[in-house]
Amino acid sequence: MREKIEIVQGDITKQKVDAIVNAANNSLLGGGGVDGAIHRAAGPDLLRETRTLGGCPTGEARVSKGYRLPAKWVIHTVGPIWQGGNSNEEELLASCYRNCFKAATDLGIKTIAFPSISTGAYGFPLKRAAKIALRETATFLETNQDLEKIVFVCFGKEVFDVYNQTLEDVISSLGH
Repeated sequence: MREKIEIVQGDITKQKVDAIVNAANNSLLGGGGVDGAIHRAAGPDLLRETRTLGGCPTGEARVSKGYRLPAKWVIHTVGPIWQGGNSNEEELLASCYRNCFKAATDLGIKTIAFPSISTGAYGFPLKRAAKIALRETATFLETNQDLEKIVFVCFGKEVFDVYNQTLEDVISSLGH
């Protein structure tokens, strides 16, 4: 399992993978952070396509082409806005990852890159979010061998360090 998970510090729009995940807002029409960077890098055709998708509820995922990105596909998911932890935020975030993995499987892709969903402007606590992301990834890999590489692209050293430490904790807790 560990050989399929890679944690890097960098720019998700430059990842040479089959699909990248966009931490989008409900409209799917672009925004700040990762969402804005993906829209800028993909070019105006991405916005034209996402206008036809009808938005996306929190916890779900939608797929578009990657256009000018190295990735062929963009899987858009809407993470929860942190409201203190009593508004089903953890389950909604876990659902983002499960729905992205389902979309990846449906597309038949082999490689995917994720940002740290909901930890920027949406305020989800980083350590909790990393644990959910990596736990859902490990759970997916236990029953599905289709994906050959899952990359977590961390913006900044703090996120990178937290994801690396959390990965070791999740793997050891699963006995791998």
